[in-house]
Amino acid sequence: MKRLTFVLAGAAALALSACNNNNQDQVDNAVMNQPNADELNALADNAANDAANAPAPVVNKARDENAAAPADNTANPTDAEEQNVSGM
Repeated sequence: MKRLTFVLAGAAALALSACNNNNQDQVDNAVMNQPNADELNALADNAANDAANAPAPVVNKARDENAAAPADNTANPTDAEEQNVSGM
């Protein structure tokens, strides 16, 4: 039993030693592939300007269709009717 414990502890130590996080090449590659803050700000400004200048025909069309729809004349239930759930 002591041998099995020693073997398992050794295997765990080897497995954990393989998890080395000091690989500077991968860190440098990840940093190199990221855009800098100025590029991100320029992209955000362009997107905001495009959104501000773009027409919104879908919103206007939906608003016009809702305005042309017939009025809903149904009465809202009273508080007492809403509280009466035993009748349902």
